[in-house]
Amino acid sequence: MKNEITDLQKYLAEGVETIVRDALRAMLRDPKESLFMARFAAASRKASEKRTENERAGLHVPSYLIASITSACNLHCAGCYSRANHATEDCAPQRQLTAEQWDSIFTQAGELGVSFILLAGGEPLLRYDVMEMAGEHPNILFPIFTNGTFLGDRYFRLLDRCRNLIPVISIEGDRDLTDARRGEGVYGKVVANMERLQDRGLLFGCSITVTTENLNEVLSDSFISSLSLRGCKAVFFIEFVPVTEEAKHLAPGDEERERIRLGIDRLRSEHPEMVFVSFPGDEKSSGGCLAAGRGFFHINSHGGAEPCPFSPYSDINVIETSLKEAMNSGLFRALRDNGHLLEDHIGGCVLYEKRELVEKLLNESVQKGS
Repeated sequence: MKNEITDLQKYLAEGVETIVRDALRAMLRDPKESLFMARFAAASRKASEKRTENERAGLHVPSYLIASITSACNLHCAGCYSRANHATEDCAPQRQLTAEQWDSIFTQAGELGVSFILLAGGEPLLRYDVMEMAGEHPNILFPIFTNGTFLGDRYFRLLDRCRNLIPVISIEGDRDLTDARRGEGVYGKVVANMERLQDRGLLFGCSITVTTENLNEVLSDSFISSLSLRGCKAVFFIEFVPVTEEAKHLAPGDEERERIRLGIDRLRSEHPEMVFVSFPGDEKSSGGCLAAGRGFFHINSHGGAEPCPFSPYSDINVIETSLKEAMNSGLFRALRDNGHLLEDHIGGCVLYEKRELVEKLLNESVQKGS
């Protein structure tokens, strides 16, 4: 187990270094962004040293954290896993974490050596107060996974001031594909906001949910070139995870995932001005699923620490404990130590496929803690 964790730590550290190096290369023509990325590169090296120190002390700290800072969203995207899990709704409930509580989480994460905190939702741009707090942590990079419809002058000013906040705008391909999943007129809004970001010299990326229906389009050179021309500097390819039987045909299988891998390798060669990230990607290269604190974990809008957004089960809440303790919750340990994250599976998400097992482990953890 010790050698496996050491190899994983090396894999994750090299992954962070690769992303930062590629980002620096992509930003060479933008002095403001280049200066920020150079500073962040130094900060990420120090964060890696903190994680190594923690590893020696017996604490494995992941490089990444996913934070769903709100459960409210203005869109009803087809096949949304978050709405299917009742984690997202039209109006935010009262008992969500405050901006001050998120600020404490960000501070603890930085002290432990976390380099990236992915802000999600719901629609994260509904929480301007949390965005301001995140901007005060320049040693952490905050990709903001947004539907892009709430970008406006107030956010443009904040993004210009806080270069560690990087919007990652969801798009599904061309106009027809995007509007079919996200709603009529959404494509036009997000493309217009991409152009406004480019006009202001602000860094942004795009997030693409890859399905069997849009695979050819989103991996095509014409589509990626159109994003590049609009100023996009990073593309996240996220494999679709079906939440209903009717949607299973949309999930990429082994053949499609191999096409995604080869397509991304080609795009990295053809578009050095952009960064390409795949999630969950080839789990074999990382020795299995990275959830439950191996490579990342998820904090929901109420403070529950979950293995990942696709596995919304929690036996510990960061309101009641520290982030350090949450990383080693009973559920997380059971998933990591018993090899469940390393098992073979058919779909793109081992924890979603084995959700009955996760529920069983959760009940066992809760019973031990009571």
